[in-house]
Amino acid sequence: MFLLELQSEEIPARMQAAAAEQLRTRFVDALKAAGLAHGTVTADATPRRLWLIADDVAAASEGSAEEVKGPAATAPAQAIEGFLKKTGLTRDQLEERETPKGVVLFAMLRREGRSAGDILAEVIPQIIRDFAWPKSMRWGGASQSTAAPRWVRPLTGIVALLDEQIVACEAHGLTSGRETRGHRVHAPGVLTITSAASYLDQLRAAKVLASSAERRQIIAARAADLAAQAGLSLIPDEGLVAENAGLTEWPVPLLGRFDPDFLSVPREVIVLTMRTNQKYFALADSTGALAPAFICVANLDATDGGAAITHGNQRVLSARLSDARFFWEQDLATVRKGGLEAFLPKLETIVFHEKLGTLADKVERVAALARWLCESGAVAADPAQAEQAARLAKADLVSATVGEFPEVQGLIGRYLALEIGIDPAIADAIRDHYKPAGQGDDVPIAPVSVAVALADKLDTLTGFFREKMPPTGSKDPFALRRQALGVLSILQAANIRLPLRTLFGTDETADQLMDFFADRLKVQQREAGVRHDLIDAVFALGGEDDLVRLLARVTALQTFVETEDGTNLLAGYKRAANILKAAEKDGPPPAPPASGKGEGAESALATALEAALPAAQAAVAEERFTDAMAALAILRGPVDAFFTDVMVNDPDPSIRARRLALLARFRDAVHGVADFSKIEA
Repeated sequence: MFLLELQSEEIPARMQAAAAEQLRTRFVDALKAAGLAHGTVTADATPRRLWLIADDVAAASEGSAEEVKGPAATAPAQAIEGFLKKTGLTRDQLEERETPKGVVLFAMLRREGRSAGDILAEVIPQIIRDFAWPKSMRWGGASQSTAAPRWVRPLTGIVALLDEQIVACEAHGLTSGRETRGHRVHAPGVLTITSAASYLDQLRAAKVLASSAERRQIIAARAADLAAQAGLSLIPDEGLVAENAGLTEWPVPLLGRFDPDFLSVPREVIVLTMRTNQKYFALADSTGALAPAFICVANLDATDGGAAITHGNQRVLSARLSDARFFWEQDLATVRKGGLEAFLPKLETIVFHEKLGTLADKVERVAALARWLCESGAVAADPAQAEQAARLAKADLVSATVGEFPEVQGLIGRYLALEIGIDPAIADAIRDHYKPAGQGDDVPIAPVSVAVALADKLDTLTGFFREKMPPTGSKDPFALRRQALGVLSILQAANIRLPLRTLFGTDETADQLMDFFADRLKVQQREAGVRHDLIDAVFALGGEDDLVRLLARVTALQTFVETEDGTNLLAGYKRAANILKAAEKDGPPPAPPASGKGEGAESALATALEAALPAAQAAVAEERFTDAMAALAILRGPVDAFFTDVMVNDPDPSIRARRLALLARFRDAVHGVADFSKIEA
């Protein structure tokens, strides 16, 4: 068993998991390259160490043999000497072998296996030197040089043990050994690790839980127990559990309380204050309301049971909540005197973008667009309410509370609106117009909220595209891809029939926006299991800018092409398309006879087309896309029979023209539903 521990000052909690995985990956890759076998490799972190344990490390790497072909035995002495120098052998160690080109010299190179200790001593410094941190620092006297060692925080020690033996190596000015540190308070002295196998138990005895998973489990379970004992429940927060686990080596959750008068402050502000600034867990009472209590996580077992720690945390939280209440009450006074409109003049002083004007300019555009969405019938909301909500949606950006807590923009606007008696539908739209803010976020479905959310996102997209600032490559500084995905999600969730071309127009920018939405739709639907080629097949028809209708057609198409009829019809279509493409290269065929269906399979296909074409067209016009696919399905048998029984390129020009025209009718019938040439077989 092998142990590697890299000690440092506090590693940021958010970096620990990735660092542990990087350590494991680099170690496994290095041993693979060296040919040293091993068993399971586990890596993890505490705030003051990265560690790795590898089971069943082989005693040595396996030896190897390699045959190297050299010059001919009769080659000049200089050539043979060069080969000997390259291989490190003598002339009598070479083997002469008869080949079709005469007698050739061969060298058998045998490399002995290397001991595990030698290999580990070589790879450990390399792993440390090459380690990549999101942010790193130099320290000590050497820090004035850019060539100085770098680590996330000052590296303070290296433990490297192969079973009980030290693997001697050096990196960043540190020599490996067996000495580490236990808990900063409970075991502040030097801790000497006996062997790799005893490492975890020795740390535990020194009040350090090396496993981050165990620390997370202790925090979650103990916090839930403390809440239950107080008649409360823990508000789930997996991210905060992980963060506290990354801040502690011996986690001890404690329950504290705060003045219930602070509950007059919006719930989200209180939770944000506790979570972001103090890393506290919020609690709820039996009704689900926020309780005037919290859980903090200490990093030691206090002799007084944590009373002093809890008291100190309560004092700190009280001060922070006092600040939050001051900002909130300041905003309440403003709106009670002049409504949310009192904030609007300040929006005129904030630049949204130098090419798109101020926030006040954007608000005017969004308000007009929100009203139009309702008046056009796209969104079934009251136009006046949608316009009012849009005018007030950005007001809280200049409030004192949002100035201090930017994360609650929209939420504070809603609270302030409700405080002064604004219609709840308008208040909810103020809160929801940023949604969905990302994958997994709620999608607004209330009509007024939908109108404002759509208007806000569409205004942003059209504005930046018209000013020639679309996303490029991996760069998307204005989050336009997220905005487009938000539009798509809202349209689908609310089943809104919005012709985007009407909004975008018919110029080059409109074409770019439609292509952009098509790409975003593929990304979104790929995650839902929808094939991108089917989206291309429907978009290729042109003129389709109603995304709800487009997706309905794509869904029906995917169901159809995955059936036996669909698969065979697609194969028939591609064969027909290839024949027509080849024929078009040879120039236009003679005009087909004015009448005549031919005989047998040719006649059967013509008859089937006369029934299928109008049926499919009618179904598409009425948006019965499943019925349209069913109409195409009846062509499967006649098409199969046609290609089995009929020679399209008949020597008789008139017959050939008639049959090509029949295939063209078949292709056109299929294209009435989707461009099958875009579908991957």
